[in-house]
Amino acid sequence: MTVSTSEFPRGSAQGTAPVPLSILDLAAVGEGTTAREALLASQRLARLAESRGLLRYWVAEHHSMPGISSSSPAVILAHLAAHTSTLRLGSGGVMLPNHAPLVVAEQFGTLEALAPGRIDLGLGRAPGTDGATAAALRRTDGVGADDFPGEVAELIRFLRDDFPDHHPYRRIHAVPGPVQGVVGQPQVWLLGSSGFSARLAGQLGLPFAFAHHFSAQNTLPALELYRGAFQPSGLLAEPYVVIGVFAFAGEDAREARRQALTGALATVRLRSGRPGLIPTPEEAEAHLFTAQERAALGTWLENALYGTADEVTAELDALQKRTGADELMLAMNSHSPDFRVRSYELIADAYNMPVGGAATG
Repeated sequence: MTVSTSEFPRGSAQGTAPVPLSILDLAAVGEGTTAREALLASQRLARLAESRGLLRYWVAEHHSMPGISSSSPAVILAHLAAHTSTLRLGSGGVMLPNHAPLVVAEQFGTLEALAPGRIDLGLGRAPGTDGATAAALRRTDGVGADDFPGEVAELIRFLRDDFPDHHPYRRIHAVPGPVQGVVGQPQVWLLGSSGFSARLAGQLGLPFAFAHHFSAQNTLPALELYRGAFQPSGLLAEPYVVIGVFAFAGEDAREARRQALTGALATVRLRSGRPGLIPTPEEAEAHLFTAQERAALGTWLENALYGTADEVTAELDALQKRTGADELMLAMNSHSPDFRVRSYELIADAYNMPVGGAATG
């Protein structure tokens, strides 16, 4: 069930980073800002990632959330592909229960045709939204998280164009794709925050990305499941793990905490059924979290890394050592687009990552 027999694209750590670094983008929209500003910041951030030697730039799919403008990853990735030349681009992830596998294969086959050898297709089994919105997205009954393994298998078949004879989809082709002579296919990943996708990724011999940033208590058990279940495939000879983590680096520790609090308050409101724009640092800092809100927040703020760049990178190093991650993927749900760009600059500087590179456009 692998997509390609080519060597898995691995990066090498740049500067003093222990492993390659990547970015997971939510294209957050803060109070007083617009979706356009958020998306233009994503363009700036992708170019920065490429010029500083980061490995990947992934976009997360969420729906009906005013503070997140990444509802259409494939559209954003097509735009970013036009403004970069070497950076790997992908979904972190496409929430497969929301989509017909053929549609996803067509979208990411198109991206692969536009940016050959640079496209990752990360797949998740959660809807990335509430139940009513999920129903509106798919408009079909009976397809949910439990159908995920079969949906993944079907999607991979479409990407490879290799349904067996007599299969009802044998004469259906995902275009662009192999039927047109497209040589490569997107690199398929599984995403997860529990053991289900971890075990499935291992059984399929696929790389695995774990959402440590909102399920830190499950990180080590899930990685143990993944590594224990791993079966070498034509794509991947040994397990490959990416850890997603919130990281906020400021010019000083106070500003980093202020920006982290904006994401924390936005999360509290989302989990209590009141999604909205990301609040300002002033509003977040003045907010008195009730005991109920702290319970809703869970361990979000405890597991977010925030402080000066040196403090954040020290914690990233410790996380990598503790988990044995092959790659760290940094995420940031904060009010200010300028802060997000500057934060990643500071982290790259702290790791002595190269300045300048292949960014275009």
